[in-house]
Amino acid sequence: MNSGKTLLITGGCGFIGSNLVRIALASGYSVINLDKLTYAGNPCSLADVENDPGYTFIHGDICDGELLDEIFREHQPDGILHLAAESHVDRSIDGPEAFIQTNIVGTFRLLEAAKKYWKSLPEEKKNSFRFLHVSTDEVYGSLGPEGFFTEETPYAPNSPYSASKASSDHLVRSYYHTYGLPTVTTNCSNNYGPCQFPEKLIPLVLNRALKGESLPVYGDGMNIRDWLYVEDHCRALLTVLEKGRPGETYNIGGNSERTNIHIVRTLCGLLDEFRPREDGRKYEEQITFVPDRPGHDRRYAIDASKIKSELGWQPRETFETGIRKTVRWYLENSRWTESILDGTYRCERLGLGEGAKS
Repeated sequence: MNSGKTLLITGGCGFIGSNLVRIALASGYSVINLDKLTYAGNPCSLADVENDPGYTFIHGDICDGELLDEIFREHQPDGILHLAAESHVDRSIDGPEAFIQTNIVGTFRLLEAAKKYWKSLPEEKKNSFRFLHVSTDEVYGSLGPEGFFTEETPYAPNSPYSASKASSDHLVRSYYHTYGLPTVTTNCSNNYGPCQFPEKLIPLVLNRALKGESLPVYGDGMNIRDWLYVEDHCRALLTVLEKGRPGETYNIGGNSERTNIHIVRTLCGLLDEFRPREDGRKYEEQITFVPDRPGHDRRYAIDASKIKSELGWQPRETFETGIRKTVRWYLENSRWTESILDGTYRCERLGLGEGAKS
């Protein structure tokens, strides 16, 4: 698939989606952005491209089959990048039903509409069409101290969030094997970078640190994640869309395993450098350890050798370069964060399960 074609991106006002919309437009694609604008969808993230002639925003729900049919009829996309999802583990613990509706039922509705549309296409467009489903490494469960997730790792989801994503992955796979719909799935590691909703670890720590609040770290802080700079992820998605083989899965990782406590201490050190506290003390003094969340997987690590060897993608950013860019972005775009925080989310602790609000 070459630039100049039209992509339907679901969830394009979210963290990864907004970065993907921007990179796709810069790569010459026209973009139809379908977003429900839930708490994590922020149109401000795309204010700089809202007047781009190649960009169209549609406010709607992927569970709305009639709307999906209308979008396919009117816009005739050449490919789909499906990112719309409920995505925060802690929220899935407190309220799993929304994850079932969006991540499973919504993916089913989108697959049904895409299948109907794809079958109507002339042969040439039919052959080049792709449905790219964006998933997570959390579907694989928890790793021990050694080893990596590969595309052949058995699924073992441990939270309502990862279970809902695992279900959607299986639905997408079934539509390829049952109906021939040219689907591709990607499973990525933890993303970080500009425009991430402030409930996630990195923006949460930055926001609380600057306000002089405590910096909560789950358990002993030694849970490990592989970190992927969001723009690297977006370039990988476009690479898979253009070059990936239908029916295949590609793991996308940043080659950057770090413990949670290392992440928090790195952020504190960068804030000490970029915006020192007025009282001369170190931000690290604000760190506090809190009880672990239920079902907290110990370690994730991605083997991304398949996408590198078959499609030629690898991350441009190291963790050290990406995290410096990230901290600078949040310091320079505090108005973006405040536009979210003046809503209903107040950086409260989520994911405590039953009785969390009592």
